[in-house]
Amino acid sequence: MASQVASPSASLHTTSSSTTLSTPTQSPSSPSKLSPDDLELLAKLEEQNRLIETDSKSLRSVNGSRRNSGSSLVSSSSASSNLSHLEEDSWILWGRIVNEWDDVRKKKEKQVKELVRKGIPHHFRAIVWQLLCNAQSMTIKDQYSELLKMTSPCEKLIRRDIARTYPEHNFFKEKDSLGQEVLFNVMKAYSLVDREVGYCQGSAFIVGLLLMQMPEEEAFCVFVKLMQDYRLRELFKPSMAELGLCMYQFECMIQEYLPELFVHFQSQSFHTSMYASSWFLTIFLTTFPLPIATRIFDIFMSEGLEIVFRVGLALLQMNQAELMQLDMEGMLQHFQKVIPHQFDGGPEKLIQSAYQVKYNSKKMKKLEKEYTTIKT
Repeated sequence: MASQVASPSASLHTTSSSTTLSTPTQSPSSPSKLSPDDLELLAKLEEQNRLIETDSKSLRSVNGSRRNSGSSLVSSSSASSNLSHLEEDSWILWGRIVNEWDDVRKKKEKQVKELVRKGIPHHFRAIVWQLLCNAQSMTIKDQYSELLKMTSPCEKLIRRDIARTYPEHNFFKEKDSLGQEVLFNVMKAYSLVDREVGYCQGSAFIVGLLLMQMPEEEAFCVFVKLMQDYRLRELFKPSMAELGLCMYQFECMIQEYLPELFVHFQSQSFHTSMYASSWFLTIFLTTFPLPIATRIFDIFMSEGLEIVFRVGLALLQMNQAELMQLDMEGMLQHFQKVIPHQFDGGPEKLIQSAYQVKYNSKKMKKLEKEYTTIKT
């Protein structure tokens, strides 16, 4: 994972009041709307953005202090010769999208959604994620430093789990490292602003991913937004009632679209929560290697939990033949050992399959009412 990547064609900065992107390749008289040329470029990038995402040469490990929220989200120090023409095109396009976000989001929402599905270039993730969830100008950011001075009843639990969060990642694996420090800070701060939820273990993986992209103050604001607006708060409440609902909805999808596999799961007493709970609680961050999981997270930031249902059912479809031959223990091993590495070559096949899954929002609402009635 990388968070700071250089480019000669743009420099991206955040301040407490605004987000700006200077693009020397654009003239001051550039139009405020995307031109036909821009839209053509967008279409091209939809097909080719994968090349940027899988360019291992451009990926960098996190290093140095990230605590200064006024610091540049994107470095401008490395040689321009490392950038391909496609990457330069990507910088120009995403720079325009970021600069004209309000207008583009209203008028070109479908195109932006399609482009996000193809993968946000890693050097733009920090700002685009903030824009997608509308977290770039939250007043709660001003409270962050004060929250860190307070004491949370969850501190002992958070400390216990820090070392278990991305234990192989350079940013987090060393005891008392910067990564562990800022992860503790964000989890502690959230536990103080939302005492009903406090701290829930799976949430640290989400916060950890955010910290790989952006400074801790921004990560805190994005996490607050995800909890408030993306159903995560309901998932992480002590009762975990929303997780029960997701398991019920997902099980009903399996019964409808994969009836033979559903019967096999039933015969083996293989409950949905045994393999799918972590999918919803960590948005596949504990299932797949980071490059794959982050691509799914891009879509989650744009479209919400629907992508978890889609990817989950796509995984079951792809693995149905093998799962049908296994008992409970064998299936558990398959989910833990085999599935995580099926897409090491890239997530395109998985994402394509996910969008072939039939997802009916009205039906999901109906299932929610059914579940509420059953629980009552």
